[in-house]
Amino acid sequence: MRTHHCFLLGELLLMVEHLERSLARLDREIEERLAPQKETMERLDAITGVSQRVLETLFAEIGWDLLTFPDAAHLASWVGICPGQHESGGKRMSGRTRKGNRHAKTILVQAAHAAGKTKTYLGAQYRRMSKGRGGKHAAVAVGHSILLIYYQMLTTGHPYDEKGEDHFTKRDQQEKQQRLVKQLERLGYHVDLTPHHVA
Repeated sequence: MRTHHCFLLGELLLMVEHLERSLARLDREIEERLAPQKETMERLDAITGVSQRVLETLFAEIGWDLLTFPDAAHLASWVGICPGQHESGGKRMSGRTRKGNRHAKTILVQAAHAAGKTKTYLGAQYRRMSKGRGGKHAAVAVGHSILLIYYQMLTTGHPYDEKGEDHFTKRDQQEKQQRLVKQLERLGYHVDLTPHHVA
């Protein structure tokens, strides 16, 4: 390494140090401005995949007073996290999302990927969607779910309700059970279901 290389490295290190100090100042400023919402952020932090950085971005881009949006669907549409519904003759042509708030959408997709690694309801949703349509579609779908949960928790004040990793398995079993019962009833049978407990 020659003298000019050392000089350039020194300049780059000074730039890195300057940026790190600037980021630290920004972090302190964000923390101070969001201090009144500390309790709300702690409550929302329970959502799977959601970190403080995710909440800071959502608060900056969407806010915590959601009266502007009549319902969660309007918010999802504004963010642009709704999967595309382009169909022709009953055939789905495209699954592209509409344009919306780029920063909010990006952070929700990142949160969805993080949730996909967990043994939770949102993690199970991510893996279920990934098998059928791939990781990108799964991330959009789970990001959409996270945003709906965010909306509901802020508008109702309710805590996060973790449905569990086995939610979809139980739901599939119930749907299958109901379908089989209806088939038997159409054949003229009266069905009385009694759980069989295995010792």
